[in-house]
Amino acid sequence: MTTTNDVVENLTAKLAQAAVDDEEKQEEDPRSTELSFAGRGLKLNEEKDAAEIVEAIEKFDRGKLLTLRLEGNTMGIEAARAIAGALEKRPEFRCALWSDMFTGRLKSEIPIALKHLGAAMTAANTHLVELNLSDNAFGPNGVEGFKDLLKSPVCYTLEELYLNNNGLGIAGGTMLARSLVECHERSDGAFALRVFVAGRNRLENDAAAELARAFERIGTLQRVEMPQNGINAPGIRALAAAFDANRRLRVVNLNDNTFTADGARSMARVLPHLVELETLNFGDCLTRTDGALALADALKSGLVKLREIVLSGNEIGQAGGVALAESIENKPALEKLDLSANCFGEAGVELVTGVVEAMDRVDVLQSLSDDEGTDDDDDDEDDEPDEDQSEDEKGDDNDATKIDKKDNELNDSIQQINESNLAPLTVANFLKFPTAKKLVALGGDGDEAVAKFRAELGADERDVDRVLGVAVKVASVATDDDSEATRAATRCFDALVSRLLRSTDDSTGESAKNNAVMSFANALLVQIGLLKSEDKTHRPLVDISGVLITLEHAVRQDYFPRSVTEILRVFVGRPHPQLETAGAARDKLLQTLSK
Repeated sequence: MTTTNDVVENLTAKLAQAAVDDEEKQEEDPRSTELSFAGRGLKLNEEKDAAEIVEAIEKFDRGKLLTLRLEGNTMGIEAARAIAGALEKRPEFRCALWSDMFTGRLKSEIPIALKHLGAAMTAANTHLVELNLSDNAFGPNGVEGFKDLLKSPVCYTLEELYLNNNGLGIAGGTMLARSLVECHERSDGAFALRVFVAGRNRLENDAAAELARAFERIGTLQRVEMPQNGINAPGIRALAAAFDANRRLRVVNLNDNTFTADGARSMARVLPHLVELETLNFGDCLTRTDGALALADALKSGLVKLREIVLSGNEIGQAGGVALAESIENKPALEKLDLSANCFGEAGVELVTGVVEAMDRVDVLQSLSDDEGTDDDDDDEDDEPDEDQSEDEKGDDNDATKIDKKDNELNDSIQQINESNLAPLTVANFLKFPTAKKLVALGGDGDEAVAKFRAELGADERDVDRVLGVAVKVASVATDDDSEATRAATRCFDALVSRLLRSTDDSTGESAKNNAVMSFANALLVQIGLLKSEDKTHRPLVDISGVLITLEHAVRQDYFPRSVTEILRVFVGRPHPQLETAGAARDKLLQTLSK
């Protein structure tokens, strides 16, 4: 006779093996299976010129061509069409490393060549992970060439996008931003971009604000680099609001834009939330002393993972320099503090150096030999426009109302931007971007919300993947306090999942019931991100703390299968990237699972 323990051990063993198999698959680095023509200086004009590349693509081991490097060559329309023909047969393709690929080409040629390559990937049903088109001076025309690709299922899996030094301008940057938003919407929120690099593109405030709205929608960014883009305080404020919606950011580089103290203060209000931050580069951003003092105050507590802080060339006076030096006291991982080319003066340099020496951290401080001396006019007129500014630049602060009419407090601006993007509130809008406030608005203490979620599910109330997909998003807004949103999340989760599990009890025979439980456990682990989904477009939540908090409640309820509790104990107890940032919630769940 099969006992409950036998069933649990059997299910756990199967799922454990699935996890091992999954980990082994993930170990394969896309770059280990690449075809490279990088730096060859090939002039690919006609179809015949591309014959070597076409032949190499066709002969590459079937199913193994994950990366194609074409940087450092120059490609025309006919050559691109030929290469595209070969790529149409490569559904496994993942990384398109195509920077510096159109030297000497007409701007009218480039979009057509890019469209051929994009159409080939669409036809092959590839799932791109990385797209690098940097150092191609194609301007807005170039974006026309790949915007359809960005909106397509090919890019639902895109994690890294490099568009450095492309001359996009406001028009190209705006087109790019709207394509990213459309990709996110078409993918039902599965689009989870991690890296965005777009320096030296003359984006200015308008395009920066459009991209900020895209970043806020996406919410999964870990690295943003946008140096040298002519972005002033209004654009910086918009980016600050977007960064607050991307709290797993590790690298932020906005070097050589123009913050002024106003933009610096907006960024300072966001920084304490970016607990994963490792690199902060605000060099040559004209923060001046007032802005530096705000940033220093933000840096004082938390942010223990910071490795690099760059605030060089910002016209920061002595007080700002000392405050920044003092802010690194609790930064054990810090390797570099760059305060060069500021305005500390001789006495200020000695003070800053002395503060760092007193902490025994002088090794991290970069040379201050190029300090530009004291600036008596440092901050009194910090935010006044310079006399030689253009009329457009003088009007930037008035343009800020396009982004945020109430920028006295950053939290207010974030809330307004979110609400403007989400009205009218529906279950579908909640599922695209779940927040505690929206869940409460959907149904108060939970009963009304349950009815709305059930209506949204409709005939899918017995579909394990669909129901758990909804339930996990609901659970994600829970916190470790007894808030209204947490109560609503647990009530909705209980109602949806208990109803789903009751339907599995209708299965005929022990074998069918065991299979149903197996399906439930598997789907739950996939939704949490502890097992890989067979659906290539599926992306687990970035932060699963709320889900673990809700599960800690659910596993104590009568409806929750004991066998699934045992399976959860095994998987939640293992090291996994998804669990790294859910410390307290994970620990509490493990304690409950072990009882």
